[in-house]
Amino acid sequence: MTEDLRGVFNRAPAIFGGVRAEIDKVIVGQSVAIEQLIAAMLSGGHALLESNPGLGKTLLIKTAARTMGLSFSRIQCTPDLMPADITGTTIIEEVDGSKRFRFEPGPVFANIVLADEINRASPKTQSAMLESMQEKQVTVGNRTYRLDEPFFVLATQNPIEMEGTFPLPEAQLDRFLLKIKLDYPTPEEEYQIMERYTGRSDPRVQTVVSKEDVLALQQLTRDMPVSDDLKKSAVQLIVATRSREGVHYGASPRASIGLILAAKARALLQGRNYASREDLHVMAYPVLRHRIILTFEAERRGVTQDQVITDLLREFKI
Repeated sequence: MTEDLRGVFNRAPAIFGGVRAEIDKVIVGQSVAIEQLIAAMLSGGHALLESNPGLGKTLLIKTAARTMGLSFSRIQCTPDLMPADITGTTIIEEVDGSKRFRFEPGPVFANIVLADEINRASPKTQSAMLESMQEKQVTVGNRTYRLDEPFFVLATQNPIEMEGTFPLPEAQLDRFLLKIKLDYPTPEEEYQIMERYTGRSDPRVQTVVSKEDVLALQQLTRDMPVSDDLKKSAVQLIVATRSREGVHYGASPRASIGLILAAKARALLQGRNYASREDLHVMAYPVLRHRIILTFEAERRGVTQDQVITDLLREFKI
């Protein structure tokens, strides 16, 4: 670890504490979802937030973005949204009596891209984001444009709405590092929400993390040591999803990479300089729940992806 990174590691608890304090000004509860969202950013991965309407998915992403010195854009996904509305388009402009082509960047050219209600966009439009999510670049015509680092796609979707929606294809789901679920607040938390948003107060969120800090924290996450035993356990877990009864398709090797990165990120969030088996256990759920495709028979019996993950973790003693 270089001297600069060591300094960032020493400041990491204060950085994370500042981020949480700012988010807590706006969001009541949802501690698990907040931790997982920050872990996705530390890992350099994308996150899909899912919950019933009204639980603060979009508000959480916008608030987290405000705490960081990063550029932010929002894409409101609708069925008539076109790929060029996301990636940008080439336009003709007249300069000094002559015409020339100029590329007009779309909203994907930002550090944090909120894809709100992503499952309302058509499959063609959803596929326009695949290159940017995997390669961190956009190709328009015969030109390729690099995206600025760091780059995150933070998407939301409501599971109970079916009319006018298009299920995300497995190829796109696999590009999300985590699928984060938000639960209903407790009665005490809901009372706090009511008190906070029925008065005159308007919480102001401050920027507490710079772009350089985010990049350094991502480097720290990758430098976090992980034992060989833990890596082997992660691979065993992922491989087991592909031959599990009731599972039609299991997780890809991208899940093995994501699981270790997410475990490293959680260790850094917990203030440790090593990843533990507990980190692997906790992060297995958001890493795997969208990568396990159940058979029709399993779904008919009411089996869920989280139940499959729980059984596998118990079987491999993780």
